Parts: sequence; C-alpha cells; structure tokens
Amino acid sequence: METRHLRHFLAVVDHGSLSGASDWLGIAQPALSTSLARMEKELGVRLFERSRRGAAPTPAALAILEDVRTSVARIDAAARRAQDIARGCAGQLTIGLVSSALFDTLPRALRELRRRAPGVRVVLREMSNAEQAEALQTGAIDIGLMHTPVAVGGKMRERQLLRDRLVAAVPDDFAVEADGKVSLAQIAAAGLVMFPQCQLPTFCVGILDAMRKAGHEPFVAQEANRTLTVLSCVAGGCGVALLPSWIRSMNLHGVRFCEVRDGEVLPTFDLSAIWPARSVPTLADMFASLDLGTAAG
Repeated sequence: METRHLRHFLAVVDHGSLSGASDWLGIAQPALSTSLARMEKELGVRLFERSRRGAAPTPAALAILEDVRTSVARIDAAARRAQDIARGCAGQLTIGLVSSALFDTLPRALRELRRRAPGVRVVLREMSNAEQAEALQTGAIDIGLMHTPVAVGGKMRERQLLRDRLVAAVPDDFAVEADGKVSLAQIAAAGLVMFPQCQLPTFCVGILDAMRKAGHEPFVAQEANRTLTVLSCVAGGCGVALLPSWIRSMNLHGVRFCEVRDGEVLPTFDLSAIWPARSVPTLADMFASLDLGTAAG
C-alpha cells in the first residue's frame, strides 16, 4: 500500500467528502476516487459510505484510522530526519578532545551546534593526542580537537582553532620577581612539570630546545598526562609548568600563574580540529565550520 493512498484516506476522513479532500490535496476528484478504490481492494473492505452529504467512514475505516495516522506521522518524521541528516542537521557526532578544549572552545562550539543543528546527538570523549590519532584512523571518533602539530594516518582535514602563548604555573610560595614575572632561568632551576614527551612530542621538545638555546639546561621533574594533574603536581611543589594562557581562568589552590619574562622564545600552544576527508559532506565538516575558536598570535 502506497503512502499516498493513506494520505488520501485521511484527507477524506478529515474533510468529510471527496470534493473537499480533493481540493485540499490539489488533485482531481476522479484520481482521488481511484486511489481510494485501490486501497479498498488491497484491504478487502469498504472504507466509505457515500451520499449526497459526503463520504462517511465505515466501521472498518474507523478501526484503522488511528493506526493510519500514526503510520503517516512516523513516515513524515523519518523523511524529515533523513533530510536533516542529508543537510548535516541531524545524526550522531563523536568528538574526541584534549582537556584544554574543555574550557573555552568546546562550550562555544556546543552552543553554536545547538543553534545550527539541534537534531545532532553529540558524544564527547576526553582523550590524549595519541588516543585521538588512533581513534580517527579506526573511525572511533568523527573529529578530534587536538594539540598540533600531530601525525594522523589517512587523508585528513585540519583547521587551526587556537594559537596561544605560554605562561608559567608555579607553586604559590615560588620566589616570583617584583614585577610578578618569572624567568626561564628560574624555571630551569626549579624543574619542569610536563606532559609525557610521547603524548606531545613536538611541543615538549620545543620547550626544551628553546630553553637550551636561551642558555638554560632544563630538566623534567615530573610528568603528568592531563592538565589538571599537571596543576596538582605544581601545587604539590614538584616544579613549574608551562601552559597556555587560557589556564589563567582556572583557580586551583596552591598555584599561581605568571608571565615568563623571556618567554618569547618558547613555542606556542596550538589547538586544531582534525577530521577525515570524505568525498561527501559529513557532520564533522559541518562541526569544523562552526565558530570553534579564534587563532591568535
């Protein structure tokens, strides 16, 4: 039975006559009569009693009326959902993200996504760079918010979201200079609290190389694989961490944030969206096009 037959049936029930239903549907009355006759033949029952006053549904028609309404409503809903998915306005999007994306980039992106595509179901997975790189290759996530540069196998697209300078996170009893700043020499002497080099190799090597070129020999006093863990180690007196300036928005007891006096030699802390390149538009393409952040020098 075709969906149009069901729609024609409902139109006649709702309008009480073939003439009223044909006007509302925008089809000729003979075509409507033919459609109803085919439906009656397929069901093997008479659906309407016709008279000068119109067309009254038979007991058989009334028995199936609500089922037909429900079926048509579900078909319409499925069609709308399929159209939304085709336009990138519905479906499921699995996003991998490093912890630094949680504090500004992700909230902004989620607000924009809900405005633009409220039908999209979002699954969030906080993961390290290495975990995201593997998940992108296996298809476990659709898009990753990651620290770059990073090596990801397969054909990928990339959009830089943020380029941030580094500030020093120091224990609150650290000997800060009168202007509230610390130097690379002080940081080298105190020891660094860093992410594992295997997690962010380019970033970690960039810090160590920059400090050596500035005439200071750094050493890693403590490794920690999450930002909050890094800050906890700083609060515990393990050393000094060099983190992006957005970290100032966090308020952790035992930690203070300072400008680095000679920090212009340090690398930047970059955050990018990375997702597979496909031949047809995907939800990841749509998400990456949102206002996810502002790349700054």
